[in-house]
Amino acid sequence: MSTVKVLIAGMGYAGSRFLKALRGLDGPQGVGADLEIAYHARHRTREDIPYFPSLKQALTDFAPDLVIVAVTDSAHAEILTGLAGYRGFVLAEKPLTSRHDDLGAVTDALRDVSGFAMDLVERYSDATAALRDHVRRHRLSLVRAHATWGKDRVNDHRPTVGVTSEVIHSLDLLRWTAPDDHPVELTGALAVTSDFSVSGDAVLDSVALTATLGEAPVTVYSSFVNITRQRTVDCTFRAPDGELVYASAEYDTPVWDADRLRVWRRTRDGEETLCEVDTRGEQAPDGLRGVVKLRRLVADALRFVLRGERPSVAFAGLGESIALQRLLNRVEETARTTGPARYFPAGRTIVTEVDWERLG
Repeated sequence: MSTVKVLIAGMGYAGSRFLKALRGLDGPQGVGADLEIAYHARHRTREDIPYFPSLKQALTDFAPDLVIVAVTDSAHAEILTGLAGYRGFVLAEKPLTSRHDDLGAVTDALRDVSGFAMDLVERYSDATAALRDHVRRHRLSLVRAHATWGKDRVNDHRPTVGVTSEVIHSLDLLRWTAPDDHPVELTGALAVTSDFSVSGDAVLDSVALTATLGEAPVTVYSSFVNITRQRTVDCTFRAPDGELVYASAEYDTPVWDADRLRVWRRTRDGEETLCEVDTRGEQAPDGLRGVVKLRRLVADALRFVLRGERPSVAFAGLGESIALQRLLNRVEETARTTGPARYFPAGRTIVTEVDWERLG
Protein backbone atom coordinates (compact mmCIF):
# COMPACT_ATOMS: atom_id res chain seq x y z
CA MET A 1 0.00 0.00 0.00
CA SER A 2 1.26 3.46 -0.90
CA THR A 3 2.28 6.05 1.68
CA VAL A 4 1.38 9.73 1.66
CA LYS A 5 3.30 12.15 3.87
CA VAL A 6 1.23 15.04 5.19
CA LEU A 7 2.62 18.10 6.95
CA ILE A 8 0.17 20.27 8.90
CA ALA A 9 1.48 23.81 9.40
CA GLY A 10 -0.25 24.99 12.58
CA MET A 11 -1.70 22.75 15.26
CA GLY A 12 -4.32 24.93 16.90
CA TYR A 13 -8.06 24.68 16.36
CA ALA A 14 -7.92 24.39 12.55
CA GLY A 15 -4.91 22.08 12.51
CA SER A 16 -6.53 19.75 15.02
CA ARG A 17 -9.63 19.50 12.83
CA PHE A 18 -7.50 18.58 9.83
CA LEU A 19 -5.69 15.94 11.90
CA LYS A 20 -9.03 14.47 12.93
CA ALA A 21 -10.15 14.30 9.30
CA LEU A 22 -6.86 12.74 8.19
CA ARG A 23 -7.02 10.03 10.82
CA GLY A 24 -10.44 9.06 9.50
CA LEU A 25 -8.90 8.52 6.05
CA ASP A 26 -5.83 6.45 6.98
CA GLY A 27 -5.36 2.93 5.66
CA PRO A 28 -7.39 0.63 3.40
CA GLN A 29 -10.73 1.79 4.83
CA GLY A 30 -9.86 5.38 4.02
CA VAL A 31 -8.17 6.42 0.77
CA GLY A 32 -6.17 3.22 0.41
CA ALA A 33 -2.85 4.59 1.64
CA ASP A 34 -0.86 4.79 4.84
CA LEU A 35 -0.71 8.39 6.04
CA GLU A 36 2.42 9.65 7.76
CA ILE A 37 1.50 12.90 9.51
CA ALA A 38 3.78 15.51 11.05
CA TYR A 39 3.30 19.13 12.04
CA HIS A 40 5.11 22.42 12.12
CA ALA A 41 4.26 25.10 14.68
CA ARG A 42 5.97 27.73 16.80
CA HIS A 43 5.61 25.53 19.87
CA ARG A 44 5.26 21.80 20.43
CA THR A 45 1.74 21.07 21.67
CA ARG A 46 1.39 17.31 21.17
CA GLU A 47 3.65 14.26 21.30
CA ASP A 48 1.73 11.69 19.22
CA ILE A 49 3.05 12.85 15.82
CA PRO A 50 6.47 14.22 14.74
CA TYR A 51 7.08 17.92 15.29
CA PHE A 52 9.25 20.34 13.31
CA PRO A 53 9.96 23.81 14.74
CA SER A 54 11.15 25.00 11.32
CA LEU A 55 9.14 24.87 8.09
CA LYS A 56 12.33 24.59 6.06
CA GLN A 57 13.47 21.64 8.16
CA ALA A 58 10.10 19.96 7.77
CA LEU A 59 10.17 20.33 3.98
CA THR A 60 13.73 18.99 3.79
CA ASP A 61 13.70 16.20 6.37
CA PHE A 62 10.08 15.03 6.17
CA ALA A 63 9.56 15.74 2.43
CA PRO A 64 5.74 15.91 2.55
CA ASP A 65 3.55 15.06 -0.42
CA LEU A 66 0.80 17.33 0.94
CA VAL A 67 1.14 20.49 3.04
CA ILE A 68 -1.91 21.76 4.92
CA VAL A 69 -1.71 25.44 5.92
CA ALA A 70 -3.69 25.80 9.14
CA VAL A 71 -1.84 28.57 10.96
CA THR A 72 -3.61 31.70 12.16
CA ASP A 73 -4.96 34.00 9.41
CA SER A 74 -2.24 36.61 9.65
CA ALA A 75 0.51 33.99 9.25
CA HIS A 76 -0.86 32.38 6.07
CA ALA A 77 1.34 34.44 3.72
CA GLU A 78 4.46 33.65 5.76
CA ILE A 79 3.88 29.92 5.37
CA LEU A 80 2.78 30.11 1.73
CA THR A 81 5.81 32.14 0.67
CA GLY A 82 7.96 29.76 2.72
CA LEU A 83 6.86 27.00 0.35
CA ALA A 84 8.82 28.50 -2.55
CA GLY A 85 10.22 25.63 -4.61
CA TYR A 86 7.88 23.04 -3.08
CA ARG A 87 6.50 20.62 -5.69
CA GLY A 88 3.76 18.85 -3.75
CA PHE A 89 0.10 19.68 -3.16
CA VAL A 90 -0.99 22.59 -0.93
CA LEU A 91 -4.31 22.71 0.94
CA ALA A 92 -4.75 26.09 2.62
CA GLU A 93 -7.22 27.29 5.22
CA LYS A 94 -9.21 30.37 4.26
CA PRO A 95 -8.76 33.27 3.79
CA LEU A 96 -5.72 32.99 1.56
CA THR A 97 -3.90 35.94 3.19
CA SER A 98 -4.58 39.17 5.01
CA ARG A 99 -5.19 42.51 3.26
CA HIS A 100 -1.63 43.68 3.90
CA ASP A 101 0.12 40.69 2.32
CA ASP A 102 1.75 40.62 -1.11
CA LEU A 103 -0.41 38.38 -3.30
CA GLY A 104 2.20 38.48 -6.06
CA ALA A 105 4.80 37.00 -3.73
CA VAL A 106 2.39 34.22 -2.76
CA THR A 107 1.68 33.41 -6.41
CA ASP A 108 5.39 33.34 -7.26
CA ALA A 109 6.19 31.09 -4.28
CA LEU A 110 3.59 28.50 -5.33
CA ARG A 111 4.45 28.35 -9.03
CA ASP A 112 5.95 24.84 -8.76
CA VAL A 113 3.25 23.10 -6.71
CA SER A 114 1.49 20.07 -8.20
CA GLY A 115 -1.90 21.34 -7.05
CA PHE A 116 -3.60 23.84 -4.77
CA ALA A 117 -6.93 24.06 -2.98
CA MET A 118 -8.36 26.50 -0.46
CA ASP A 119 -10.62 25.18 2.26
CA LEU A 120 -14.03 26.40 1.13
CA VAL A 121 -15.62 23.48 2.87
CA GLU A 122 -19.29 24.32 2.32
CA ARG A 123 -18.88 23.34 -1.31
CA TYR A 124 -18.85 19.79 0.08
CA SER A 125 -22.26 20.12 1.72
CA ASP A 126 -24.99 17.86 0.34
CA ALA A 127 -27.22 20.94 0.34
CA THR A 128 -24.79 22.91 -1.80
CA ALA A 129 -24.31 20.05 -4.25
CA ALA A 130 -28.07 19.57 -4.65
CA LEU A 131 -28.71 23.29 -5.20
CA ARG A 132 -25.91 23.66 -7.74
CA ASP A 133 -27.11 20.58 -9.62
CA HIS A 134 -30.77 21.66 -9.60
CA VAL A 135 -29.96 25.15 -10.87
CA ARG A 136 -27.94 23.77 -13.78
CA ARG A 137 -30.23 20.89 -14.74
CA HIS A 138 -33.27 23.16 -14.87
CA ARG A 139 -31.44 26.09 -16.51
CA LEU A 140 -32.45 28.57 -13.83
CA SER A 141 -31.25 32.17 -13.90
CA LEU A 142 -30.53 34.11 -10.71
CA VAL A 143 -32.86 37.03 -9.93
CA ARG A 144 -31.86 37.93 -6.36
CA ALA A 145 -29.83 36.43 -3.52
CA HIS A 146 -29.06 37.09 0.12
CA ALA A 147 -26.72 35.35 2.56
CA THR A 148 -26.26 35.64 6.31
CA TRP A 149 -23.15 34.10 7.82
CA GLY A 150 -22.34 34.71 11.46
CA LYS A 151 -21.15 33.19 14.71
CA ASP A 152 -19.99 34.20 18.19
CA ARG A 153 -16.24 34.78 18.51
CA VAL A 154 -16.41 37.35 21.30
CA ASN A 155 -13.32 36.87 23.49
CA ASP A 156 -12.05 34.04 21.31
CA HIS A 157 -8.39 33.54 22.16
CA ARG A 158 -7.44 32.90 18.51
CA PRO A 159 -6.04 35.82 16.51
CA THR A 160 -8.01 36.79 13.39
CA VAL A 161 -7.87 39.20 10.47
CA GLY A 162 -11.53 39.92 11.19
CA VAL A 163 -14.89 39.17 9.62
CA THR A 164 -13.48 38.85 6.10
CA SER A 165 -12.48 35.36 7.27
CA GLU A 166 -16.19 34.61 7.75
CA VAL A 167 -17.85 36.44 4.86
CA ILE A 168 -15.73 34.47 2.40
CA HIS A 169 -18.02 31.44 2.85
CA SER A 170 -21.19 33.21 1.73
CA LEU A 171 -19.46 35.03 -1.14
CA ASP A 172 -18.10 31.74 -2.43
CA LEU A 173 -21.41 29.90 -2.03
CA LEU A 174 -23.36 32.54 -3.92
CA ARG A 175 -20.94 32.38 -6.84
CA TRP A 176 -20.54 28.58 -6.69
CA THR A 177 -24.28 27.84 -6.81
CA ALA A 178 -25.14 30.53 -9.37
CA PRO A 179 -25.94 29.28 -12.87
CA ASP A 180 -23.16 31.22 -14.61
CA ASP A 181 -19.50 31.91 -13.92
CA HIS A 182 -19.93 35.62 -13.28
CA PRO A 183 -17.72 37.10 -10.54
CA VAL A 184 -19.16 38.85 -7.50
CA GLU A 185 -18.83 42.57 -8.16
CA LEU A 186 -18.84 44.65 -4.98
CA THR A 187 -20.95 47.83 -5.03
CA GLY A 188 -20.90 48.88 -1.36
CA ALA A 189 -19.98 47.82 2.17
CA LEU A 190 -20.74 48.92 5.73
CA ALA A 191 -18.77 47.55 8.67
CA VAL A 192 -18.45 47.70 12.45
CA THR A 193 -15.21 47.38 14.41
CA SER A 194 -14.70 46.30 18.01
CA ASP A 195 -12.32 44.77 20.52
CA PHE A 196 -14.07 41.36 20.31
CA SER A 197 -10.76 39.74 19.35
CA VAL A 198 -7.36 39.51 20.97
CA SER A 199 -6.05 40.84 17.64
CA GLY A 200 -6.80 44.48 18.44
CA ASP A 201 -9.11 47.20 19.72
CA ALA A 202 -10.73 47.95 16.34
CA VAL A 203 -10.98 44.73 14.35
CA LEU A 204 -13.76 44.35 11.76
CA ASP A 205 -16.40 42.25 13.51
CA SER A 206 -19.33 42.62 11.08
CA VAL A 207 -19.93 43.63 7.50
CA ALA A 208 -22.98 44.23 5.32
CA LEU A 209 -22.36 44.45 1.61
CA THR A 210 -24.16 44.86 -1.69
CA ALA A 211 -22.92 43.40 -4.92
CA THR A 212 -23.99 42.03 -8.29
CA LEU A 213 -23.64 38.53 -9.66
CA GLY A 214 -24.19 38.91 -13.37
CA GLU A 215 -27.40 40.94 -13.56
CA ALA A 216 -28.65 39.82 -10.14
CA PRO A 217 -28.31 42.06 -7.07
CA VAL A 218 -27.01 40.25 -3.97
CA THR A 219 -26.71 41.25 -0.35
CA VAL A 220 -24.60 39.66 2.37
CA TYR A 221 -24.37 40.12 6.12
CA SER A 222 -21.61 38.46 8.08
CA SER A 223 -20.54 38.81 11.71
CA PHE A 224 -18.16 37.42 14.32
CA VAL A 225 -20.35 38.81 17.13
CA ASN A 226 -23.60 37.18 16.05
CA ILE A 227 -24.21 35.54 19.48
CA THR A 228 -25.82 32.53 17.80
CA ARG A 229 -24.49 30.73 14.76
CA GLN A 230 -26.49 31.62 11.67
CA ARG A 231 -25.60 30.41 8.18
CA THR A 232 -28.26 30.82 5.51
CA VAL A 233 -28.37 31.40 1.76
CA ASP A 234 -31.66 32.46 0.13
CA CYS A 235 -32.05 32.77 -3.63
CA THR A 236 -34.77 33.56 -6.14
CA PHE A 237 -34.37 32.15 -9.63
CA ARG A 238 -36.33 32.39 -12.86
CA ALA A 239 -37.14 29.21 -14.79
CA PRO A 240 -37.08 29.12 -18.60
CA ASP A 241 -40.90 29.34 -18.60
CA GLY A 242 -40.71 32.61 -16.64
CA GLU A 243 -41.88 31.16 -13.31
CA LEU A 244 -40.02 32.10 -10.12
CA VAL A 245 -38.24 29.37 -8.18
CA TYR A 246 -37.16 29.87 -4.55
CA ALA A 247 -34.30 28.21 -2.68
CA SER A 248 -33.32 28.36 0.98
CA ALA A 249 -30.25 26.62 2.43
CA GLU A 250 -29.18 26.48 6.05
CA TYR A 251 -25.81 25.21 7.22
CA ASP A 252 -24.36 23.75 10.44
CA THR A 253 -27.60 24.13 12.39
CA PRO A 254 -28.07 23.05 15.11
CA VAL A 255 -24.64 21.34 14.95
CA TRP A 256 -21.74 21.11 12.51
CA ASP A 257 -22.53 19.40 9.21
CA ALA A 258 -26.30 19.52 9.84
CA ASP A 259 -27.44 21.17 6.62
CA ARG A 260 -30.74 21.45 4.81
CA LEU A 261 -32.03 22.77 1.50
CA ARG A 262 -35.49 23.37 0.12
CA VAL A 263 -36.25 24.46 -3.45
CA TRP A 264 -39.87 25.26 -4.31
CA ARG A 265 -42.27 27.24 -6.45
CA ARG A 266 -45.62 28.76 -5.69
CA THR A 267 -48.70 27.45 -7.46
CA ARG A 268 -52.42 28.15 -7.26
CA ASP A 269 -52.67 25.26 -4.81
CA GLY A 270 -49.85 26.43 -2.54
CA GLU A 271 -46.16 25.55 -2.62
CA GLU A 272 -44.65 22.72 -4.65
CA THR A 273 -41.35 21.36 -3.36
CA LEU A 274 -38.95 20.71 -6.23
CA CYS A 275 -35.85 19.60 -4.34
CA GLU A 276 -35.16 18.89 -0.68
CA VAL A 277 -32.09 17.79 1.32
CA ASP A 278 -31.84 17.43 5.09
CA THR A 279 -28.80 15.98 6.85
CA ARG A 280 -29.83 17.02 10.36
CA GLY A 281 -30.83 13.50 11.33
CA GLU A 282 -27.68 11.84 10.04
CA GLN A 283 -25.13 10.57 12.55
CA ALA A 284 -21.47 11.17 11.77
CA PRO A 285 -19.19 8.12 11.98
CA ASP A 286 -17.36 7.62 15.26
CA GLY A 287 -14.59 10.16 15.69
CA LEU A 288 -15.74 12.31 12.77
CA ARG A 289 -18.31 14.55 14.41
CA GLY A 290 -17.90 18.05 13.05
CA VAL A 291 -15.52 17.16 10.21
CA VAL A 292 -17.79 15.33 7.73
CA LYS A 293 -17.46 17.98 5.01
CA LEU A 294 -13.82 18.69 5.81
CA ARG A 295 -13.06 14.98 5.50
CA ARG A 296 -14.52 14.97 1.98
CA LEU A 297 -12.24 17.84 0.95
CA VAL A 298 -9.16 16.21 2.49
CA ALA A 299 -10.04 12.90 0.83
CA ASP A 300 -10.18 14.62 -2.57
CA ALA A 301 -6.75 16.18 -1.96
CA LEU A 302 -5.25 12.83 -0.90
CA ARG A 303 -6.69 10.96 -3.89
CA PHE A 304 -5.32 13.65 -6.20
CA VAL A 305 -1.87 13.27 -4.62
CA LEU A 306 -2.07 9.46 -4.74
CA ARG A 307 -3.51 8.80 -8.16
CA GLY A 308 -4.16 12.13 -9.83
CA GLU A 309 -7.91 11.58 -9.40
CA ARG A 310 -10.23 14.39 -10.35
CA PRO A 311 -11.87 15.79 -7.17
CA SER A 312 -15.54 15.10 -6.49
CA VAL A 313 -15.97 18.88 -6.09
CA ALA A 314 -13.76 21.24 -8.06
CA PHE A 315 -10.89 22.58 -5.98
CA ALA A 316 -10.79 26.31 -5.28
CA GLY A 317 -7.47 26.69 -7.10
CA LEU A 318 -4.84 29.36 -6.68
CA GLY A 319 -6.22 31.72 -9.33
CA GLU A 320 -9.72 31.51 -7.88
CA SER A 321 -8.36 31.96 -4.36
CA ILE A 322 -6.38 35.03 -5.39
CA ALA A 323 -9.51 36.54 -6.96
CA LEU A 324 -11.51 35.89 -3.77
CA GLN A 325 -8.77 37.49 -1.68
CA ARG A 326 -8.78 40.58 -3.88
CA LEU A 327 -12.55 40.82 -3.34
CA LEU A 328 -12.10 40.54 0.43
CA ASN A 329 -9.41 43.22 0.28
CA ARG A 330 -11.82 45.55 -1.55
CA VAL A 331 -14.48 44.93 1.10
CA GLU A 332 -12.05 45.86 3.86
CA GLU A 333 -10.54 48.82 2.03
CA THR A 334 -13.81 50.46 0.94
CA ALA A 335 -16.17 49.68 3.84
CA ARG A 336 -17.64 52.64 5.71
CA THR A 337 -16.96 51.73 9.33
CA THR A 338 -18.68 52.49 12.63
CA GLY A 339 -17.12 51.84 16.00
CA PRO A 340 -15.21 50.56 17.72
CA ALA A 341 -17.59 48.86 20.13
CA ARG A 342 -16.01 48.15 23.52
CA TYR A 343 -16.74 44.68 24.85
CA PHE A 344 -13.87 44.80 27.32
CA PRO A 345 -13.27 48.41 28.46
CA ALA A 346 -11.55 47.22 31.63
CA GLY A 347 -9.44 44.59 29.89
CA ARG A 348 -10.21 40.99 29.03
CA THR A 349 -9.70 37.72 30.82
CA ILE A 350 -8.96 34.96 28.35
CA VAL A 351 -10.69 31.74 29.33
CA THR A 352 -9.99 28.25 28.04
CA GLU A 353 -12.58 27.44 25.39
CA VAL A 354 -14.59 24.33 26.08
CA ASP A 355 -17.42 24.84 23.57
CA TRP A 356 -15.70 24.42 20.20
CA GLU A 357 -19.15 24.13 18.63
CA ARG A 358 -19.62 27.86 19.43
CA LEU A 359 -16.52 28.88 17.52
CA GLY A 360 -16.86 26.67 14.46
